[in-house]
Amino acid sequence: MPAPSKYLKTAHDFIATMLLWGYFTLGYVIFFSPFYLSAIFFSANREFAFQKLNHIFFKSFFSLARALIPKLAFNISDEVRSVRSSVIVCNHLSYLDPLLFISLFKKHKTIVKSAFFKVPIFGLVLKIAGYIPSKAGRAFSSLMIERIETMGDFISAGGNLFIFPEGTRSKDGRIGAFNEGAFKIALRCKAPLKIFFIKNTNELFKPKTFLLNTSVKSAVEVKLIGSIESDSNSALSVSDLMDRTRFLFEKEKNEN
Repeated sequence: MPAPSKYLKTAHDFIATMLLWGYFTLGYVIFFSPFYLSAIFFSANREFAFQKLNHIFFKSFFSLARALIPKLAFNISDEVRSVRSSVIVCNHLSYLDPLLFISLFKKHKTIVKSAFFKVPIFGLVLKIAGYIPSKAGRAFSSLMIERIETMGDFISAGGNLFIFPEGTRSKDGRIGAFNEGAFKIALRCKAPLKIFFIKNTNELFKPKTFLLNTSVKSAVEVKLIGSIESDSNSALSVSDLMDRTRFLFEKEKNEN
């Protein structure tokens, strides 16, 4: 890339990144705090109200990303968007992945690193929205138990629980080891397990970089690649669910 073009790209990357992370960090306080406060005091269902507000917030985040990055495209089918009452598992490539999933589903829960629950304001949003801390510990054991015990009712009422079973993003695209949590919850709640596969979020926000890539060439894609019923008539075990999921992940990865 010629030097002038390289400098222009870096400048574009920097401006887009600053605007998007500026919206991300200040948006709750400047734009959305009145709505969250209204939900606390006036909503009959605070949990769903916060989930819906988070959905709108991150949907706006990705709309802004498309405006700032003209080449950015999203290929997400109606089949993906229409999933309800399920436990969703997906491969994990970027810090953007959970934000994208929140933007797709109004009624949702997910597992979040426990440390984030201690962050002022942000931690309160996570708790009221019904998200689950990743580790119980002394501070969050009762909260985690409550979340898991009520998860069946949440899923039956049309909510989705999405989890990245690798626990952390892959730095090289390979599928990592799975945590059992998502699969145990699917069996416990007798909920359908939906297997998604995400592509190219790591091209938009590359590992070990701070700046977004505004010259991304490939569309961000989310596909439904499989569905496993784990109802009361199923004899599947946690290891069965994990093996089937890994098979589908590896098959999709090898085909592309």
